[in-house]
Amino acid sequence: MSRLVPPRGLPAEIRQATGRPRTEAVLPGLDFPDRDFLRLIEGHGLTGSWTWDFTRNEQVWSPGLYRLLGFEPGSVRADFGVFLGLVHPEDRPVIEANSVVMREGVFHDHTVRVIRPDGSLRMLANRGTAYFTPEGRPRAVAGVVLDVTDAERMAGLHREEQRRKRALFEQAQTWMHASPYSASLRIASRELLTLTGLTQQEFHDDWTRILVPEERARTHDYVLSRVEAGQPFVVENHLALAGGERGLFRGVFVPVRGTDGRIETWASLNSRIDRIRPVPIAPVPPGAVRHGLEQAVQGAHLRAARGLLGWSMTDLAEASSLSLSTIRRLEEGNEGPAARSRHAAVEALRRAGIGFVLVAGDAIAVAKVR
Repeated sequence: MSRLVPPRGLPAEIRQATGRPRTEAVLPGLDFPDRDFLRLIEGHGLTGSWTWDFTRNEQVWSPGLYRLLGFEPGSVRADFGVFLGLVHPEDRPVIEANSVVMREGVFHDHTVRVIRPDGSLRMLANRGTAYFTPEGRPRAVAGVVLDVTDAERMAGLHREEQRRKRALFEQAQTWMHASPYSASLRIASRELLTLTGLTQQEFHDDWTRILVPEERARTHDYVLSRVEAGQPFVVENHLALAGGERGLFRGVFVPVRGTDGRIETWASLNSRIDRIRPVPIAPVPPGAVRHGLEQAVQGAHLRAARGLLGWSMTDLAEASSLSLSTIRRLEEGNEGPAARSRHAAVEALRRAGIGFVLVAGDAIAVAKVR
């Protein structure tokens, strides 16, 4: 039953979808029958198809579907009950019973967990269609199954990350953001708009409206000068909060550069500091903020870090798996800000207990944190 043979009497479009075209359908300009195209798609192990002819009560699974379910093609008889037996017990209620499908032609799309014979778990999305006789009686269903395990896992991780970020913002009013911060494009984070009550358009028209009036002009000029300089900086300001209150916030802004050295975006770490005592030297979280900060580490910072550890340039070269000449170029300022070697050197120093942090304005402090 592993051959992809459609039940007799199915509509032409289903016959073609299941690998038995009524004509020699090919892709334009290619001698490539659609059954071979289907075989190519299923060869990646992410999809399979099936048909169920009610007249003969015959079910057919494609080789791809067998593999999705953890079987060798043709090793078991294609049967709805076999599939249902593999579905996770908690997900079985969302699938229609055999009798309902055959009697009423009811088949709803569903995504369920499947436990393969080897014990592995996959998330499969089943999409199907029922077909009826001219008298309105169900005569067949056919469908395709997609393996969406990785997509569902990534979506779950994303939801979990969003919950953590939301909890951090709600409890400590701390958040991260990335934006071009150019003259023509300014995008505020959702957290900032929530705090200030502004709309995205209002922020774009005049971003200084997030600040209390007496700090707007000074901060505008300072931030503009730092952005034009393309160097990391720290700024502390009172935000004009929704409801008429004010709050003191610190923002750490760092440019993130592409491989060509050009600034692609500005990343920021923002937190309220009039309710929570700031930590003088704090680890920078991984991601765009840390990446941008490391790009601003200069030769003097590397030399200072080596001094705190008592390392020579050779020691740093060995710890970072870089050549001695590369370390020398980094410390002499002859490597571009986006050089990968800079991140390797900084990571080696970080592992040895060195911390890099913006402490005021655009100054980077080097400290031995352990």
